[in-house]
Amino acid sequence: MSADLNELPELGVAVVGHSFMGAVHSHAWRTVDHVGTPRFRTKRLALAGRDLSRAQAAATQFGWDEGVDDWRTLVARDDVQVVDILTPGDSHAEIAIAALEAGKHVLCEKPLAKTVEEAQRMTRAAQAASARGVRSMVAFNYRQVPALGLAKQLIDAGRLGEVRQVRAVYLQDWIVDPEFPLTWRLQKDRSGAGALGDIGSHIIDAAQFITGQKLTGVSGTVETFVKQRPLEAARTGANTGLGAQASTEFGEVTVDDAAVFFGRGDGGALMTFEATRMALGRKNGMRIEVNGSKGSLAFDFESMNELHFFDGTLPDAENGFRRILATEPEHPGAGNWWPAGHGLGYDHPFVHELQEFLGAIADGRDPSPSFADGLQVQQVLDAVQRSAENDSVYTTI
Repeated sequence: MSADLNELPELGVAVVGHSFMGAVHSHAWRTVDHVGTPRFRTKRLALAGRDLSRAQAAATQFGWDEGVDDWRTLVARDDVQVVDILTPGDSHAEIAIAALEAGKHVLCEKPLAKTVEEAQRMTRAAQAASARGVRSMVAFNYRQVPALGLAKQLIDAGRLGEVRQVRAVYLQDWIVDPEFPLTWRLQKDRSGAGALGDIGSHIIDAAQFITGQKLTGVSGTVETFVKQRPLEAARTGANTGLGAQASTEFGEVTVDDAAVFFGRGDGGALMTFEATRMALGRKNGMRIEVNGSKGSLAFDFESMNELHFFDGTLPDAENGFRRILATEPEHPGAGNWWPAGHGLGYDHPFVHELQEFLGAIADGRDPSPSFADGLQVQQVLDAVQRSAENDSVYTTI
């Protein structure tokens, strides 16, 4: 860490959106200057929301200087150099493109956009901005988990041999109750997709990231189990979770509750995926297993500090999956924190994400994952949806 944080260049930050991701990103922005080797002294200038009173309440709760009700005022401010976009997917393209064209570095929550066309426009804007030294990044935070970083290192080093199969699931249950209200995540015109886009995008990116293989085609199906839900009641104040209050009126659910699909990687791997928000008893069960010709590995985010590795080159009589506690200083990101054996939590990968983003700005390079990476995931989501609408026919990406 720098001997004197005050000697570092200042970087003004504004976030657009609050609620769950607002709480998480705000915590990361409060923390990033104080771990590892900071590159900037970040200043949390403003938080924007649609409702002024809620934005002001969130700004106070999350540690921002002020709350405003128009993100355009933040894009126009000279003291804002970074715009962090946490809004529903229907506004990502407008905000990101405006911010990039105004010379602001942009971090945008996943999935990148509501549609492929929007993601393409965002990617073109990001590429044009990059030529002017303006950086952009899509927020696939699970890439930043040390155990998954270790998984990638093992695969890249050839420890699994030829990657043959990948199976990835993301299991949640927070909308099992049919009385849970019709929030924006359950409306296609705002979110673009349901479980497929919300959590399916994470396992698509994670599988492609650790294996280095991009999906080339998919066959999928989706299902909406609860067709109608009560409309959401008006909210007041800041909100830090996925909870919501129901009204007495009902509306149609226009996204999937669950999605299942398989695909082929460009290196030949067979990949299977399941994303559901209706798996009763599963809270945040993001899991991935990779099987190769020489070994296998398995990861479960509910035990996020562990990676299980099977080395197929060892004698059968003494072999089995080995539990690796991914908290050593050599493990990606883990050295920023505590002594070995002292595990990390849900919030830490978001800090790692900001470290990558800010490091890229300081180094004059494009961060990873890029908007182009986000576009590629968006194209996979689109192909799954098109397959599901066409009797699950195999659909190229």
